[in-house]
Amino acid sequence: MGRTNPTFRDFLDGYEARWSAYRRALRKRHRDDFDRLFARVRDHADAASHQNATDPEMAVLVSILLSQERELRQLRECVDELERAGE
Repeated sequence: MGRTNPTFRDFLDGYEARWSAYRRALRKRHRDDFDRLFARVRDHADAASHQNATDPEMAVLVSILLSQERELRQLRECVDELERAGE
C-alpha cells in the first residue's frame, strides 16, 4: 500500500517553490534571511511530519516561530551572562 499523503518534506519543497517569485522580488540583502526561514522549517521537519496536519502551512509557521523563540532564548541567556559578568 502506498502513502495517502505526501511527506512534509515534499510539501515543503513545493511550498518553497511557490514562493520563489516572492524571493526573487526581495532585495538581495533579504534573500539569505528568506532562505534561513526555510532552513529553520527543515530543522523541524521530523516533528512537522509527525503532526500530519491537515494544514501543513501551519506546521511551517509553527516551525519558524519555534526556531525564532529558541534563538531569542539563547540571546537572552547571552545578555544575562554579559550583565552578570559586568556587575
